[in-house]
Amino acid sequence: MLNILSFFSVYIAIFLFGMTILRTGLYNLSRNKMKEWLIKLTRSPWQGMMVGTFITMILQSSSAVMVITVGLVATGYLTFHQSIGIILGTNIGTTFTTELITFRLDEYVVPMLIGGAALLLVQRRVPFCLGSMLFGLGCIFVSMNGFEKLALPLANLTTVSQIITQTNTNEILGLGLGTILTAIIQSSTATTGIIMSFLNENLLTLHAGIAILFGANIGTCITALLASIGANREAKLTAFAHTWLNILGVAFFFPFIQTFERIVSQLTPLPDVQLAHVSLLFNVVCSILALPLTGILANFIMKLHGRHSF
Repeated sequence: MLNILSFFSVYIAIFLFGMTILRTGLYNLSRNKMKEWLIKLTRSPWQGMMVGTFITMILQSSSAVMVITVGLVATGYLTFHQSIGIILGTNIGTTFTTELITFRLDEYVVPMLIGGAALLLVQRRVPFCLGSMLFGLGCIFVSMNGFEKLALPLANLTTVSQIITQTNTNEILGLGLGTILTAIIQSSTATTGIIMSFLNENLLTLHAGIAILFGANIGTCITALLASIGANREAKLTAFAHTWLNILGVAFFFPFIQTFERIVSQLTPLPDVQLAHVSLLFNVVCSILALPLTGILANFIMKLHGRHSF
């Protein structure tokens, strides 16, 4: 049991390391333009959503964009109202990563790692950034392969087996599991990757996987809340907005898990791709529905948390 859990922890670390290296390459390739785009191109909620989507796709992390956004609001470069559009965009942009990790690139992993490592030794910006991207992607696919190989041994552990069995019949448990796991490892994408490995081994049902995915959308809010500690009122409101938007979105669509399952089952027979499509569909629909209501949401959050401090 200890060996299995140790390997599982190692693969999580490799996944997060790969995400960090990939993000570093993409960020350095675009230099420091992200903050400029966030400041200059977010005059309206729909502009904020587009910019938030694009920058999250570049940084490969909604949490990273939220930390930047909270920081810009705290320093007065962005207003709380501007941040809501960005939040909606980050939820869409993060689905790019979940779609990316479903590609079958096993035969290219070693060349990616070797080529990426070689380019990392070049002391020029563009080759170094390309090397970071290749090496980071290689690490991500290594960890995904590791998750799939460990899925069955993990499922044979008594405690894990009981959790899986209960999650397959109790969607509320799946929601809580996704929230807690994501809050601990600070990455909804890593949680999604783990779910995909269990789906591919037919250990989890798709509706249970969707419930955990919904929980991951809530658990990822912890990063923005932590980043806002000690910041000014508007920065805290931004973190609360991120939390409430995700909670309300999950609450609204939670009864429609079976509907999502039927839709994506018509699109592809592959369980991991089905889950990636659910993530994309859920976040796009949530953001589009919330976009016209940004003013109402802002007023609701200001009334609820206007005097709150932590």
